[in-house]
Amino acid sequence: MALTLDDVARLAKLARLAPSPAQQATLLTQLNGFFEHVEAMRAVDTRGVAPLYTPLSAVQEVQLRLREDAVTEVDQRELNQRSAPAVEDGLYLVPKVIE
Repeated sequence: MALTLDDVARLAKLARLAPSPAQQATLLTQLNGFFEHVEAMRAVDTRGVAPLYTPLSAVQEVQLRLREDAVTEVDQRELNQRSAPAVEDGLYLVPKVIE
């Protein structure tokens, strides 16, 4: 998929950018280079390859460092809500911003 200068100008407009013509030419080269890499990766047959959660696990055994899901702090809701301008039933009250 090769982009044109018109594509770059459209993308710049959508992103609310105003690159100069020289910058657009540079962007065109960079974006087309990126898409060439993507197409090269798409061409690789990955059937039968298990997904990795980290690239390191492809070369060595990696032990997951999971911790127990346990509460480690005490409930300080009342202390935290003392500085709030308005609280009701343990909830912060805020002005309505959407009708």
